[in-house]
Amino acid sequence: MTTEKKRILVVDDEACVTRQIKRNLEQTQEFVVAEENQANNALKTARNFKPDMIILDVMMPEMDGGALASEFQSSATFKNVPIVFLTAAVTREEEGMRGGERFLAKPVNTSTLVQCLKENLR
Repeated sequence: MTTEKKRILVVDDEACVTRQIKRNLEQTQEFVVAEENQANNALKTARNFKPDMIILDVMMPEMDGGALASEFQSSATFKNVPIVFLTAAVTREEEGMRGGERFLAKPVNTSTLVQCLKENLR
């Protein structure tokens, strides 16, 4: 019996970050990952990719992760898609829920990220 791989959209203005996350998640063979490095293109990419979960950088130049998350959550298509924020503004000890949102520290630990994805994709 095969299970369908979960689709993860990673949005970060740094291509090296999205590439690393994509490589690490896809090596688990549990996820298919799409990368987007332009926040302004994230909704279009999401419409084409149809993610099960979205990972957003908090600080991006043209639109921050909070504003982008609001756009996703106001969309009928994506309002129920879980979002996890990545940020250098929290330490590993501060990771967790803040204001109802899940935050992970950058650079993200792959095992922590996989555990977070599995918890939020149930």
